[in-house]
Amino acid sequence: MGELKKILHVDDDADILEIARLALEGMKGFAVASCSGWREAVEVAPAFGPDLFLLDVMMPEKSGPETLQELRKLPGLEDTPAIYMTAKVDRDTVRQLQNGGALAVIAKPFDPLTLGDEIEREWERALGQTA
Repeated sequence: MGELKKILHVDDDADILEIARLALEGMKGFAVASCSGWREAVEVAPAFGPDLFLLDVMMPEKSGPETLQELRKLPGLEDTPAIYMTAKVDRDTVRQLQNGGALAVIAKPFDPLTLGDEIEREWERALGQTA
């Protein structure tokens, strides 16, 4: 893991995609590719080359964990870290997501003013663990 610059965000709620994009691009300067579902994410991800996946957990067709499995099948993205966003943040769910490869779990509703800082904090924490 190097510097965090590009985030692929997948969520089935268009408003959440837009709010997160504005917060992450406008306030933190990240490049954000917003995708409304797993199919779009799999199409966009290879050319975009994200440093991080930001995934909603509960989506139609494929859940966040299922979407992560699809994304990690793509060449060059097998080890791309993921952070989940979900309204369901009970201890068992968070532990299950982390055991499935999540760097972190961010609670919905999230604060757009602190979203970028929270993502950066988790990224730095993960860097500290791997260094």
